[in-house]
Amino acid sequence: MTVEIEIRQAIVEELQRQAENSDGQLKVTTTDNRVTINGPVDLDDLVMVVLGSVAGGP
Repeated sequence: MTVEIEIRQAIVEELQRQAENSDGQLKVTTTDNRVTINGPVDLDDLVMVVLGSVAGGP
């Protein structure tokens, strides 16, 4: 798996996690090459996940 694929997967998974925990305030829809985000995103959490994926973290 390439770094780009790992980062993409980490971003989508984190957005979906945030959506699940948002009590309906955040909605995330994904297709092959696009993501639609409607609502507030915790940018700090998203950045940490991306950094972790680049560093090889969980």
